Amino acid sequence: MTRTPPAKPKASLLEGVSRPADIRDFSIEELEQLTEEVRQEMIHSVSITGGHLGAGLGVAELTVALHHVFDTPRDKLIWDVGHQAYPHKILTGRRERMRTLRQGGGLSGFTRRSESEYDPFGAGHSSTSISAALGMAVGRDLKGDNFNVIAVIGDGAMSAGQAYEAMNNAGSMGSRLVVILNDNDMSIAPPVGAMSAYLSRLLSSPTYHSVRHLAKDLAHLLPPPLERAAKRAEEYARGMVSGGGTLFEEMGFYYVGPIDGHNFEHLLPVLKNVRDSDDANAVLVHVVTKKGRGYPPAEAAADKYHGVGRFDVVTGQLDKPKANAPTYTAVFSKALQAEAEHDDRIVAITAAMPAGTGLDKFGDRFPARTFDVGIAEQHAVTFAAGLACEGFKPFCAIYSSFLQRAYDQVQHDVVLQKLPVRFAIDRAGLVGADGATHAGAYDMAFLGCLPDIVIMCPADEAELMHAVATAASINDRPSAFRYPRGEGVGIELPERGSVLPIGKGRVIREGSRVAILSLGTRLAECIKAADELASRGLNPTLADARFMKPLDEELILRLARDHDVLITVEEGSVGGFGSHVLHFLAGQGALDRGLKVRPLALPDYFVEHNNPDTQYEEIGLNASGIVSTVLDALGQERAAINA
Repeated sequence: MTRTPPAKPKASLLEGVSRPADIRDFSIEELEQLTEEVRQEMIHSVSITGGHLGAGLGVAELTVALHHVFDTPRDKLIWDVGHQAYPHKILTGRRERMRTLRQGGGLSGFTRRSESEYDPFGAGHSSTSISAALGMAVGRDLKGDNFNVIAVIGDGAMSAGQAYEAMNNAGSMGSRLVVILNDNDMSIAPPVGAMSAYLSRLLSSPTYHSVRHLAKDLAHLLPPPLERAAKRAEEYARGMVSGGGTLFEEMGFYYVGPIDGHNFEHLLPVLKNVRDSDDANAVLVHVVTKKGRGYPPAEAAADKYHGVGRFDVVTGQLDKPKANAPTYTAVFSKALQAEAEHDDRIVAITAAMPAGTGLDKFGDRFPARTFDVGIAEQHAVTFAAGLACEGFKPFCAIYSSFLQRAYDQVQHDVVLQKLPVRFAIDRAGLVGADGATHAGAYDMAFLGCLPDIVIMCPADEAELMHAVATAASINDRPSAFRYPRGEGVGIELPERGSVLPIGKGRVIREGSRVAILSLGTRLAECIKAADELASRGLNPTLADARFMKPLDEELILRLARDHDVLITVEEGSVGGFGSHVLHFLAGQGALDRGLKVRPLALPDYFVEHNNPDTQYEEIGLNASGIVSTVLDALGQERAAINA
């Protein structure tokens, strides 16, 4: 009996791909093989580094197809947010560095102009791609150049107002622009298949375009009522065959789709028709994909595998180190639920981040009092203001870097009207692997300059619970409290927080000569620094300010009067707590007698992605940095103290 020899394994195609030009002549079969190799490369890389997995797996075919059809980097390909850009990085000369993803000195987790010529626009926050793409398209036209501009935006990012502002503008500009709507979650698409693919090819073809323009030209010759009727008939017919697009058409986009984003026989003809069209209109191609495609664990749990740490490729088991303490996010959730049990006016608002902010647990318990408004931070803030007008107690939970997007609403709709909206600001300070795009560096500076707002910075988990209780009790003005990503310090938690006296800090230990005034969770490092200084013969006073606004003026004046050196420590940018302390002391004349004040804050540059401990060590915002600052302030005594 003769045995059939095993099939010879296919030679790797990815090994021979160093740039997109290498795949321009690939057959569909080769593109399919390449896509699976890209998927495997991505899965293995992210299993080592952690990162965003599901979105990238879902757009593997789309990424390959775009680089196969378009002449990147001459043609500009812009990825919204950047969560889905890992396959793009693999195909654009960065494959060998994928295992440095999100590591110190390694690849960014998002697209980045300084990283590659194939990244024409940096990402990290959502819903910016169409605006940027339109700017590039108009710039191209002004220069008389000729290249394609393609923006890929997900259905979640499409929910944000900026996306529609950009589309409204683009539809009236007359600049050639391609928007790919990657629909992997919303139920806006009917079933896709061969008939849908055929119609999409037909509607994107030059023949259809020319016939459509001819019909429009003829319609212009008709009396106005008949012209309007002809236009409606054409749009109605297109809606009947394409299954959607009415909204996009009304905004001036030529809609094509939906098409199967995992089928090259559907993708390639449409993309080629769009590429070769000489129509000046903006085009929207609606592509339906599946998050986590090609990796069963990710397909089965799209949310769980959106952003992951390290994991076992074979089992899909996530490598989660045993927590020594609950995360600050979990503590906030616990504290807010405890307050809501006693006050049915408390409501919670998130902007598409229920799990990230801990409000998913609150929502499980109080579904009627939980509101996810989508990626719409501006709306979230003003929506909260409206709830406050009706006597409710809204807690608006938003990441620090995302709250930046709603600053006008915070100032105009909340603070100016003295509405008691409570801002729970997650991800304050540095955030590690996500890097500068997500660092919560500026909230104290941009909130601290606003009149009559209470700003709290809890030093640990128990203090966070007290901050939540305090915010719930403030009914005459807005308030905010900020806390970092990651675990707390592991102290015992109360069942419910206690209301703190507004604008009052606390002294942790009494000392002399040197005072360290901490705000926020750097207090643990300040305690280590105080211990180190004590071992050198210095016994500093250590205080926790608790509040950035209002300042505890009595405490600050006492520290200034009784000490030679005052060190302020915060996890925010220049312009925050230390700046307010210096402004107050200068106004009181406290600096005239020679008090040495040394504010420690985040540096005046963007801190690159890395391990959080490494980030804080590099910028001197840890125990050793605090000790060094104290010794430098003491000047000539340093040598004697060191000895």
